[in-house]
Amino acid sequence: MANAIMMASGMGTRMRPLTLTTPKPLIKVNNKPMIESVLETLKEAGVEKIFVVVGYLGDQFDYLKDKYDNLEIIKNGDYETINNISSIYYAREALKLDDTYICEADLFVKDVNFVKNLGADYSGYFGTAQHKQHSDDWGFMLDDVGYITKIAKGGNWDYNMCGMSFFKKADANKLADFIEARYNTEGFENLFWDDVVNENLDSLKIKIHEIKAGDITEIDTVEELEEVNKQFS
Repeated sequence: MANAIMMASGMGTRMRPLTLTTPKPLIKVNNKPMIESVLETLKEAGVEKIFVVVGYLGDQFDYLKDKYDNLEIIKNGDYETINNISSIYYAREALKLDDTYICEADLFVKDVNFVKNLGADYSGYFGTAQHKQHSDDWGFMLDDVGYITKIAKGGNWDYNMCGMSFFKKADANKLADFIEARYNTEGFENLFWDDVVNENLDSLKIKIHEIKAGDITEIDTVEELEEVNKQFS
């Protein structure tokens, strides 16, 4: 069994005006809040306990505790001033409990069954093959045996990042320690939690869980939301 940490504390500024009154993970795609498509995916993956880290308009997520009996809310007190390293920092004790999925909450999963074909026997990021083509998004470089050697934004990547990852318990514990040690150090306010993983790839031996393009959709703008919803109209 495994646990999951879902990051849902961001302000979703690129999806305004919709996010002026609704947190981005609760925006509906195909009449379903994005976060619930991820929650249903985690259920299919056999996740035992889910920790949702909230910040912006955080009270709106409270209904999830009644709908999902294995769900706990964690409040991120730094979401307004510190990047998403803060979400993992506030969930660091949960990260130490067991094998752990780390997921963005503002993703849309069209078919939750894709996770049934993925083994969870090693730590890795979910990714789609990029074949060293340039992408402005986050991505990964791999060595000859498949271990990730670089995680960054913008580059000629072997794989693109999809917003989900899985860490075996030993690596999850290491990551919790690395996040805690990096917090409150110089420049930490601007860090993504993935930057901390990148800084410690010599200790965190992680690979890729390859998925198909379209298994997970990241929606960042109102225009992208409208385009995805057209597919279901």
